[in-house]
Amino acid sequence: MSISLSSHVLDTTLGKPAANMKLQLTTHDGQVIEAQTDDDGRCNNWSDFNFVAGQYCLRFYTKEYLLSYHKEAFYPFVDVHFELIENGGHYHVPLLISPFGFSSYRGS
Repeated sequence: MSISLSSHVLDTTLGKPAANMKLQLTTHDGQVIEAQTDDDGRCNNWSDFNFVAGQYCLRFYTKEYLLSYHKEAFYPFVDVHFELIENGGHYHVPLLISPFGFSSYRGS
């Protein structure tokens, strides 16, 4: 079973997806992959990276988005560290964001 990763960023204040937000994935071996959410706030384009078990970090660059929509941004970025396991299947890491709070969890 292969391992795959996706993300979805939702603006909880506006109740809509956070489109065009820059993301950065740091892989288990230190590679850095730049990506961006689409118009629906989703991202699963990791430059054809072959995921394996290990620890990863998703950095969501929230400041530009929050300033443009809310004129305030307490968090310039949000890092979510997580671990993928062998034969773990699909991992989904959503981020719920507002100017003064955020939440993440393992989705489906």
